[in-house]
Amino acid sequence: MSIEVQQIGVGRRLNISAPDNWRTVRLADVADMRLGKMLDAQKNRGNLHPYLRNPNVRWFQLDLADLKEMRFEIEEEEKFSIRDGDVIICEGGEAGRAAVWSGPDIGVKFQKAIHRVRPGPALFNRFLVHQLFYDYHSGVLSDYYTGATISHLTGQDLARYEIALPPLDEQRRIVAILDQVDDLRRKRREALDQLQQLKSISFKTMFLDPQATEFPWGRIQDLTSSTQYGTSVKAGDRGEFPILRMGNLTYEGEIDTTGLKYLDLPTSDVDKYTVAPGDILFNRTNSPDLVGKTAIFREREVYAFAGYLVRLRVNDRADPEFVSGYLNSKRGKAVLRGMCKAIIGMANINAQELRRIPIPIPPLNLQRTFAARVAEIDKLKTQHRAHLAKLDALFASLQHRAFRGEL
Repeated sequence: MSIEVQQIGVGRRLNISAPDNWRTVRLADVADMRLGKMLDAQKNRGNLHPYLRNPNVRWFQLDLADLKEMRFEIEEEEKFSIRDGDVIICEGGEAGRAAVWSGPDIGVKFQKAIHRVRPGPALFNRFLVHQLFYDYHSGVLSDYYTGATISHLTGQDLARYEIALPPLDEQRRIVAILDQVDDLRRKRREALDQLQQLKSISFKTMFLDPQATEFPWGRIQDLTSSTQYGTSVKAGDRGEFPILRMGNLTYEGEIDTTGLKYLDLPTSDVDKYTVAPGDILFNRTNSPDLVGKTAIFREREVYAFAGYLVRLRVNDRADPEFVSGYLNSKRGKAVLRGMCKAIIGMANINAQELRRIPIPIPPLNLQRTFAARVAEIDKLKTQHRAHLAKLDALFASLQHRAFRGEL
C-alpha cells in the first residue's frame, strides 16, 4: 500500500507516491526554528562572538575559515547559540542551502541571514539537508520563496515547508546511502581541485621559483602576434556562430561552453571576431576579483568572441600554455589587480595595457615541456569529470527514488 502525498498550503508534493507509514508534515511541527540576529554595529551591545553568515554555509558543510564578529548580550547568547546537530539554513542568496553543525557549542552564533533548525525526535538532521538539496534543485523549494527579484526563505516560509517524513530508522537508512554516494562525489571534486593546484605548482616551480633559472623579462607584446577586441554585435538565441562571453571564462582558466548565445557576422569580419585552437581569451572588463580571467580556446568548432574579451595570438617565441599560465598565476593576478581601473564596481584593462604587462621569457622548449605537463593534467581532469558526471547522475537518481519511498 502507498498513499499520495497531496498539496498542503502552497508547497508542492504532487504526483508522488510514498509508503503508507510516511506522513506529510510541516517543518514547524517537527523542529524548533530561529532566525539569527540583525547585524547593527550602532545598536548591538555585549560580548564579541564569531558568527555565521550566508557565505559560511555550503551544501552539506560549513566553511569556518572567514568568520566575522558581532556583539551579543548575555541574554542573547543562548538564544543564538549553535549546538551539535543543529541544521544551519540560508535565508537568502541560494535560499535553502543547508548544512549540519557537528561538534560542541564553541561560542559561534548566527546572524539574520541564517536559520537555525533544531530537529525534534522524529526528524534526522541530515535527512532534512538532503531533502532541502533535492527540493532546491527540483524547484519545489521555490514555492516557499518570498521576493519577486531576490528570493528569500523567511521564518514563516520555512515553518510551512512540507516534507514527506518516513520513520526515523528509514531516514537514517536513506541518508547512509545518499551520504556514501555524495562522499564519492566530494572526493572526485577534491581530486579535480588538486589537479588544478598541480598545474599552478608546476608553473611556479618551472618559471617563478627563486631557485629556477633567471629568465630575461619582456612584455606580453613580445610574445604575441596580435591582440584583438571582440565583436559588439548583439547576440541572441539564433545565428551562425556561437559566441563566447566573459561568463564563459572560468576563474580556473578554462572555457565553459554552456549557456551559449549566437550571432551572425559579415564575411569580412569572420576572421577578425572568431577564435582558433590555441588562441588565448582575456577578460578585460569584470568585477575587480574576476577581471583578467584567461583561458585557451581548444574547440574545433568556430566560435565568435564578445567585446569584453581580448583575443591573444602568440608568436613563434611562445607557447599559449605558458602565456595563459602566467596570466592565471598568483604573480600574474597580482600584476593585473595593480593595473586595473575600477569604475562603479567594474574593473577594466584595455588591450594596450595588456600588451605592456611584464612577463618572463623562458626558452621555448621549456615552455613546451610545461605545455606537455598541462596536457597530461587536463587528460586526468577529463577522466575525473566523466566519473563525476556519472556519480552526479547516480546521486540525482537515488535522491529521486529516496524521497518517493522507492529506495
